[in-house]
Amino acid sequence: MKERVLLSWSGGKDAALALHQIPTWENFEVAALLTTVTQEYDRISMHGVRRVLLERQAVSLGLPLEIVFISKTTSNEEYGRAMQQALEKYLADGVSSVAFGDVFLEDVRKYREENLATIGMEALFPLWKRDTTELAHTFIDLGYEAVVTCVDSELLDGAFVGRTFDRGFVADLPPDVDPCGENGEFHSFVHAGPIFDNRISYKRGEVVLRDGRFYYCDLIPV
Repeated sequence: MKERVLLSWSGGKDAALALHQIPTWENFEVAALLTTVTQEYDRISMHGVRRVLLERQAVSLGLPLEIVFISKTTSNEEYGRAMQQALEKYLADGVSSVAFGDVFLEDVRKYREENLATIGMEALFPLWKRDTTELAHTFIDLGYEAVVTCVDSELLDGAFVGRTFDRGFVADLPPDVDPCGENGEFHSFVHAGPIFDNRISYKRGEVVLRDGRFYYCDLIPV
């Protein structure tokens, strides 16, 4: 019998690649997608994608969606409590692991492992230590399609927001920017690919600058 795991799901390319990878592990299957949504905006936290598009992703993937709502001013303590409450529900149902799409940030991995350990759960990292240029090209070559929804203008020019994540995008990145945005340079939304039953349709909306730093490209459901 396979072990059921939660997948930390941002709606972006790294989460999609992690979900693509998990079925190749003989002893694991995904029980649900776990996503944080900022309540006031009704959008995926940091990625800025509308909840309705997130829900359409889950339907297309054929997986249950567990949403953890947080406020735009939530503290680390409040976030931790909300996440723990959601995780304990799955732990009681026999799910003891959470998978993440992180690639190389050691402090992030340690944070996740330590927090999960406090409630008796483990962290899994399907993409850990993979070369991020290789990962970016693998994502594209597998037939996945994504759009860049958020850019941190302190790390990358805001002109990159709203662009399609393709080989041209990767080639245009400055040399100090990670091809997968692992340092938070940019975030994305995956709308098609081999693990999706249906394409998630949208049209690009306006671009806004928030907090004088983050450029967001609105995706409007079609």
